[in-house]
Amino acid sequence: MTWHILGAGSLGTLWAARLARAGVPVRLILRNHERLAAYQAAGGLTLIEGDQASQYAIPAELPQTKAPIQRLLLACKAYDAENAVAELAPRLAEGAELLLLQNGLGSQQAVAQRLPGRRCLFASSTEGAFRQADFQVVFAGNGHTWLGDPENPQAPLWLEELQHAGIAHQWSPDILMRLWRKLALNCAINPLTVLYGCRNGDLREHPAEVATLCAELSELLQRCGQPAAADNLHDEVLRVIVATAANYSSMHQDVAQGRRTEITYLLGYACAAAQRHDLHLPHLHHLQQRLLDHLRERGLPLN
Repeated sequence: MTWHILGAGSLGTLWAARLARAGVPVRLILRNHERLAAYQAAGGLTLIEGDQASQYAIPAELPQTKAPIQRLLLACKAYDAENAVAELAPRLAEGAELLLLQNGLGSQQAVAQRLPGRRCLFASSTEGAFRQADFQVVFAGNGHTWLGDPENPQAPLWLEELQHAGIAHQWSPDILMRLWRKLALNCAINPLTVLYGCRNGDLREHPAEVATLCAELSELLQRCGQPAAADNLHDEVLRVIVATAANYSSMHQDVAQGRRTEITYLLGYACAAAQRHDLHLPHLHHLQQRLLDHLRERGLPLN
């Protein structure tokens, strides 16, 4: 079955190139005629691993193409996900499967609610990739992808295709725990790297602030019924800070390049959950306000 992939960012193109390399049918969905023309001029996707560059002439099309979609990897930003599936909804076959590869929480549930009769699988990935140029992706670090379906614990048969493509993965019957855990990690690291204008490793200079945020985030996870996601959160945050010391967080990169952030689906989602549960988390809410002020000063969207 053909994989349709919407989202020609780093992870979307990384998946597309590896699936194509393994002989799996893949089609890219590009947002407009200009992007399609640029892709065709480039001759395909280029995957760079170490010193090796390989190009894959993967077919590409526009969202308005009429052909039905049976399997869709949605790899766009969280704030684009709902509008993207709304545009593609007429093409989604009954029983179509979607793999949602978005940061944070909230967008996945919004997409699933829009698509009764289709199966929405949620994903959380630690793979490292970045775009060197348009339609050129650098595989920067081996990671792992967890996949799951909150509505159906049965793993799909096509996971074998991911294995064949060299995409390290694991089926997770409790995918929401994974997503909550990653949400907390991102909330403890990403906003601070923006506010201090620093790499992840520089957060070692702010141990008290990191520890306080981890304590509040752990309290939030417990209240939201996710005790496993709260387990040893501070220790894992410190491990991530050390392991990715030389990296700039994705939110830092977005702000540095004048792009919209995914604050609504990360820190915004966490603060909204705290309010729903009538939970007083002063440091987390203050962090949100500081980040919003920072974005406002730079003329960037606040949602």
